[in-house]
Amino acid sequence: MANETGNSKVSATKVAQATALFWVIKIITTGMGEATSDYLAQWSLWLAAGTTVVGLAVALWLQFRAPRFHPLTYWFTVAMIAVFGTAAADVFRVGLGVALPVTTSGYAVALAACFAIWYATEGTLSIHEINTPRREVFYWLTVLLTFALGTAAGDLTGFYLDLGFVHSAYLFGAAIVVPWLLYRFVNLNAVVAFWTSYVLTRPLGASVADYLGMGKPFGIGLGVGTTALLSAVLCAGLVAYAVRTHDGTREFPFDKDHPQLRDTVSTPGRLR
Repeated sequence: MANETGNSKVSATKVAQATALFWVIKIITTGMGEATSDYLAQWSLWLAAGTTVVGLAVALWLQFRAPRFHPLTYWFTVAMIAVFGTAAADVFRVGLGVALPVTTSGYAVALAACFAIWYATEGTLSIHEINTPRREVFYWLTVLLTFALGTAAGDLTGFYLDLGFVHSAYLFGAAIVVPWLLYRFVNLNAVVAFWTSYVLTRPLGASVADYLGMGKPFGIGLGVGTTALLSAVLCAGLVAYAVRTHDGTREFPFDKDHPQLRDTVSTPGRLR
């Protein structure tokens, strides 16, 4: 929906806004993606990768066809990216034998390059301004890279650094609070705080899912299939609640003086 009101153009962003429920669902989808990919990989890693490619293609097709944000379409896409991100990271680590420090560094460089190109092209990285097809492409490519990076980072701490899943969950659980504290008390840029937290949700959720799903001594042995199913049911319930309450659905006027956008509009030396 778009209309003209004086000099202000009002349009709906195509992605969810960062509410409290958004972060809860995001963390659960990361765990679901980890467990689902691991379950499929029990049969065949390449089958898991191929299946998730098809699922991701369908999800992105639905998302890009949608005229505005809708929780069902959005979270289905996030879920498919969560599964694909795990499968992609596992293909490099397990299928091709690439060392975890190399894959983690590679994904970090790719994500940094994506941010740089996105900002150079569009002049903003704000989720409040995902309102054109090109910005939506950048957004979903960034989301995909954050999932891949988060998966690799979680495996790096859990396996390569031998912290285990519990200590990795503690580590990333503490780390994810830091951007919020810096934003709240030190005036960290909101865009930087958001994307930093977004990356950290992946290894946090994946570490918890691995601990629940894997057998002893690594986890409690719930099983990756059971973990995937339980997290999917929980995620579906929360998304249904988001649909009912319209959580994450807001419209933003493209007016630099509007209070909702004031923090995302660029000023000299400030990232949007």
